[in-house]
Amino acid sequence: MSDTYDSNSVEEAEIPETLTLPLDAWHRARGGRMVEFAGYWMPVQYEGIMGEHLWTRENAGLFDVSHMGQLVVSSEDEDQQDAITALEALMPADLSILKVGRQRYSLLLNETGGIIDDLMITRWPGGFFLIVNGATKWDDIGHLREFLPDDITLTHRDDFALLALQGPRAAEALASFGIAPAQPQIVPVDQLSFMQAGPYVWNGVELHISRSGYTGEDGYEIAVPAESAEALAEMLCTHPAVKPIGLGARDSLRMEAGLPLYGHDLNEEIDPISAGLAFAISKRRRAEGGFPGADRILTGLSQGTETVRVGLKLSGRQAAREGAEVYSGEDKVGVLTSGGFAPSLGCPIAMADVPAALGGPGTELFIDVRGKKLPATVAAMPFVPHRYFRKGAAK
Repeated sequence: MSDTYDSNSVEEAEIPETLTLPLDAWHRARGGRMVEFAGYWMPVQYEGIMGEHLWTRENAGLFDVSHMGQLVVSSEDEDQQDAITALEALMPADLSILKVGRQRYSLLLNETGGIIDDLMITRWPGGFFLIVNGATKWDDIGHLREFLPDDITLTHRDDFALLALQGPRAAEALASFGIAPAQPQIVPVDQLSFMQAGPYVWNGVELHISRSGYTGEDGYEIAVPAESAEALAEMLCTHPAVKPIGLGARDSLRMEAGLPLYGHDLNEEIDPISAGLAFAISKRRRAEGGFPGADRILTGLSQGTETVRVGLKLSGRQAAREGAEVYSGEDKVGVLTSGGFAPSLGCPIAMADVPAALGGPGTELFIDVRGKKLPATVAAMPFVPHRYFRKGAAK
């Protein structure tokens, strides 16, 4: 679920039919600077990207990600075996072992193993809940409708908004508002572990909450009926740790977390192994195959790939942007797929696709920025350690 704002990719007013989301007026009333992204007006910042980024690292940032697609896939059989079979034909996850209330990161793949989209998938009692990228959701829906069997139901939950509360004080804040489990077996929100989800109720409103996000921080994603989104956002921002945060800081946070952005670091030409997403290929699927592009992907797993996605730390304070050329000595060896300044680190960082032989940490490369060669070093990712909440993990 990589869809975030890239300040270099969006030109205001390029797309004539820009839609509004349920919180549009709320963002504007709070001083959000609105830009077009993925076909919607979205807040890119309120007080400034640097301050919003650091606030989220230390407190809790509230992001509106309602542009993303919320889809439900289900079958009529009680154990959802037909839905499992249908979805496993399109993605490399092992859904047979995914328990109700558990979530996975997975990929929609084309027939050659290229990435159509990355997504989050959660097992619900009566099916699977998918969150897909906003910029690709209509293509995803078309792809699913084309390849899912006729007896599989696909529902676009566009009647729901989606909020992300991210940061080390997110659990403290969310637990303070009387949000109750909707079923006896569901744990309180602050006891959810990373990639666990469940139904909750707030003032009689149905919520679906997962402990996940795309900033590298502990936090939650909250699906809420569109008509209740503003009331929920307003309530959350009454907590002293919570501020609304724009898409600009969401992008710098995800870069520091080493998380790829679809349409930039990921596309239909890149396979999961080259992209550093081998973890998304489940153990059983590695043994059995049977997903799109399995031959290419399994060969990449066993023999390596020609290129790899790497993280780069640049010397100095000048940031390099997507599309800048990467050099090894005098030889051009790749291009940046993401790039910007890392507020938590105080230096520029980037991601790039380079030959596998140049992917080792410590490799010295150069980035061409308007004719000036900036020194850069391959660095392990994430640049900033993830702080996901895992039960039993050492503090």
